[in-house]
Amino acid sequence: PRRPQPCWAVFLQKILILLHVTMCVVVGKTMMILFPNAMKRYILKQGEKSRMNKNPKFSYENWGPTFFSFKYLLFVLKVKWKRLEDEAFEGHPAPNTPVVTFNGEVRHLFDFIQGQ
Repeated sequence: PRRPQPCWAVFLQKILILLHVTMCVVVGKTMMILFPNAMKRYILKQGEKSRMNKNPKFSYENWGPTFFSFKYLLFVLKVKWKRLEDEAFEGHPAPNTPVVTFNGEVRHLFDFIQGQ
């Protein structure tokens, strides 16, 4: 069975994630400035894979410019760092992972556990 990582290892992972995401955002933002049409086509092509382009109210002009912004950087960091905390280890308490209900409210897995 795997054991939880020491605090210094998690800290190091967070630093590496910060460096990687920051580099990706800087390169992406630079590409959007230098080649705006090519990046728009690329982002829209990626959107086709997730079907987000099928919604007529969800146009590129509304969300495209948010890619590679500072808010985008913070959001991606938050998600990636949170995933580090969601690992389960044998013999240790399970993570209380957040989930989103159909109503859009954020709950945690333990909220749905009844009894033992």
